[in-house]
Amino acid sequence: MFEAEVNPKDLAAAELSEAAWSELMDRCEDQFAQLEKLQNEIILSEPDCCENPTEQSVNRLMATEAELKQWLTVEPKLLAENSEILLQAGKEEMLKLCSELEMVVSCYEAKRENLRETKELEQKWLEEKTQALMAATEHVERLKTENENISDLGVLQDTKAKIQKMKQYQERLMACLGDVLEKHVPHPQNDPSTNKKKKNVSQEFDEDLISLNEILELLMNKVLNTPHDPYVTIDNTFWPAYTEMLLRYGIAVRHQENNFKIRLETFC
Repeated sequence: MFEAEVNPKDLAAAELSEAAWSELMDRCEDQFAQLEKLQNEIILSEPDCCENPTEQSVNRLMATEAELKQWLTVEPKLLAENSEILLQAGKEEMLKLCSELEMVVSCYEAKRENLRETKELEQKWLEEKTQALMAATEHVERLKTENENISDLGVLQDTKAKIQKMKQYQERLMACLGDVLEKHVPHPQNDPSTNKKKKNVSQEFDEDLISLNEILELLMNKVLNTPHDPYVTIDNTFWPAYTEMLLRYGIAVRHQENNFKIRLETFC
């Protein structure tokens, strides 16, 4: 790109004239002579022995800073007044600048190539994620359609049928429990083991007693209706024998503070 504007071969082929070359050499000799003079002055100004190296270093630093400030205030001068010398120096600087710019271009081309590869990888990753998103969106839409097709009335009817089925099952269980209790645990007033005299005396008292089935039903209803207070108070309708049997076999438990209250044991 830069070779088209400035040809290095043409610049290299260009030679200074004899007068320009002589002038350039004279200026170089003057510069070398001035440099040698400054070097001699520096050597003569330095002492042979240094009593305080730290102080000497500080003095040198201060002198260098003062000289730097002085050079910053000096206006730069031309290398030479001869245009031929200036042209040759400009060509050399141009060649140097072209070489540096070519290196910069090369670095940026390599960087651009790396960015191109990164861009291709990112585009491939984006396409994969886009396809996954589209598939997930289609799946969600399909599920929404299926859910909309399900009738709310059908779900309600199915729930009602399940509740009715559970109620019927509960009723059968309660009927079976009542039959078992009626058969094996009869009402206390029908107890044949008591003699006729005792039976006639306690007839009026036994009419208020409830069966074991009714006691269990009271306990279960209490637990279901008021789970925060599942205790039932024992009154004269509870036959003590039934209450003792429920407590002894772990079917019911007494209240910790009131012995006249019992509740159904929690079965896990």
